[in-house]
Amino acid sequence: MSASFTLFDTAIGPCGLVWREHSIRGVELPGRDKPATRARLARRYPHAREHEPTGEIASARDAIIALIGGESRDLCEIALDMRDLPALNRQVYEIARTIPPGTTLTYGDIAIKLGDRTLAQAVGQALGKNPWPIIVPCHRVLASGGKIGGFSAPTGIALKRKLLAIESVHARRAPSLFDCLRQAS
Repeated sequence: MSASFTLFDTAIGPCGLVWREHSIRGVELPGRDKPATRARLARRYPHAREHEPTGEIASARDAIIALIGGESRDLCEIALDMRDLPALNRQVYEIARTIPPGTTLTYGDIAIKLGDRTLAQAVGQALGKNPWPIIVPCHRVLASGGKIGGFSAPTGIALKRKLLAIESVHARRAPSLFDCLRQAS
């Protein structure tokens, strides 16, 4: 069974979607341009062939475009192909999918939901391997204290901040040295 992909424009740049039958295998966030996004997709999914999506896949693409464009959309009903993932990663992704736009959780919050506070680092590692950014909204997961934390997308935390801003979430940024010195005086 072969996979298909499509590239599509969004408010933050060209994204990609990979699917097999009726479930999404991966989402590619934008890099510099469409050729860069296509190249990353080709590396991750070398056997995928470009096709125009139809049905549920076209609806998923349209919902992603709308969410990134600032519309309130719930992507939790989009079918994902999780069959080859470790159980912990599946659990982390399922919890992350429950985070509504405009809200956040921390890695520790998800670890507690998993039943073990000490799993916070494992949660971060699972989210760093998230094959479905946006659909599994790892950008809505912050480090302790509301710090922005990491983001494995091509442009890193700059894109995470942009996505949070689109969703009207103002993640608290860690104070700079200048801020700390100013507060001390």
